[in-house]
Amino acid sequence: MWELIRLNKRKSMVLFVIMGIFLVVLGYVVGAAYAGPEAGWGGVAVALLIWGIWSLIGYFSGDKIILKMSGAKEVTPDVHPQLFNVVEEMKIASGLPVMPKVYIIDTPALNAFAIGRKPENCAIAVTAGLLARLNRDELQGVVAHETGHIHNRDVQFMTYAGIMLGAIIIISHIFLRSLWFGAGSNRRFRSKSGGKGGGQGQAIIMIVAIVFAILAPIAAQLMYFALSRKREYLADASAVRFTRYPEGLASALEKLANSKEDMPRVNKATAPMYIINPLKKKGRKVANLTSTHPPISERIKILRSIASGAGYNDYQTAFSKVTGKGGALVPPSALADKEKISIRDASPDADKPKAAKNEKRELGDIMRAVNEYVFMACVGCGLKMKIPPDFKKEKFDCPRCGTANKVPLAQMAAAGVILEGVQEAQKRSKEKEQVYHRKGTEWQSFRCKCGKTLQLSPYFSGSHMNCSNCGRSIRIEG
Repeated sequence: MWELIRLNKRKSMVLFVIMGIFLVVLGYVVGAAYAGPEAGWGGVAVALLIWGIWSLIGYFSGDKIILKMSGAKEVTPDVHPQLFNVVEEMKIASGLPVMPKVYIIDTPALNAFAIGRKPENCAIAVTAGLLARLNRDELQGVVAHETGHIHNRDVQFMTYAGIMLGAIIIISHIFLRSLWFGAGSNRRFRSKSGGKGGGQGQAIIMIVAIVFAILAPIAAQLMYFALSRKREYLADASAVRFTRYPEGLASALEKLANSKEDMPRVNKATAPMYIINPLKKKGRKVANLTSTHPPISERIKILRSIASGAGYNDYQTAFSKVTGKGGALVPPSALADKEKISIRDASPDADKPKAAKNEKRELGDIMRAVNEYVFMACVGCGLKMKIPPDFKKEKFDCPRCGTANKVPLAQMAAAGVILEGVQEAQKRSKEKEQVYHRKGTEWQSFRCKCGKTLQLSPYFSGSHMNCSNCGRSIRIEG
């Protein structure tokens, strides 16, 4: 897909230039509206300054800011080994140079997004609800879709376009809000010479500035959304190629479309990054004209129309059949590849739906693990307990049998120390490995010799794990 990558870079540059023109014109008319035509270039300078600052922040810290805004938290493989395994599979299938960082968003809603300036510095974030409700094939389809965005350089495009759009919206909002509060209104409409003609000319400039300040963000946003919708189709095509199983993504999209939960901390700038449109209006999805994504029903129908193979040609054929659009969605270089890619069989657990009770329990456990709860069983009766990270006591009595249980994390907090001897533990990280005897297959927590509390999820099936704090190898038995 080298041609698609090159085309995406070219489109990014075109959009960058067009939005730059919007930004410069907006700066000029706003400056002219405030202090006359001669001040228009001063407005351009201010607009470019805002855009420059915004670009620097977005380029160097944009991904971190968006992940923070979304409530995403980076996790280690022991929190959800299956997720890491799937991400690694798609990294290999797509040929990405590095393994994307993995984040979980603490919400029962179903969604996911990818972010990063380039493939060497990227991340995939999924919601806890997605992990609780999807089977492995469906999770693989979602991760493959987001990996497709990284592979096709879509995340780079979305970052740059979002930065430019953000600068246009900021300038427009500042100008319109200043009019609302009436700051300096007499000065704006007054000609420097005091003449009647000058006053009328300034009034016309003010009207033009108001109209452009309203229309510029709308026009830029519609252009941004239109290109975003096409990229969703291409990411779906990439997911089919990477997984060789169209039904996995189709089934996942169906579950995402039927989910009732709202995504928290979402705005118009971050919405295009998600696999489905997270914005809702009065309980219904945003209209297609302003939607960041193509209709989910259409995407599902395309995926389920693929029967002859999992190549780009097969997706293009299904896309043309369902949408009735004759133009090529996939670049010619990809369509020229006539290699036959067969569709694989479903995974063994694909037809085993999760019970609603189990989904709810798993969702709660994942959300607690992300928030660093301690999972432990009572030493007296075996009652499974979940201790919040801010629990301050060293011990607590089991509510069932009354046995006193020690809490490693609480004990550390009560002592008021921050992992004393961590540096010494790091030096001894290559010494004889630590052994933990697992008790059952539920969520469990235990403490490394360095003092770090570690989590074991029900999905963990390895024989070893490494402490994320000191790097010590820990053998898991039982």
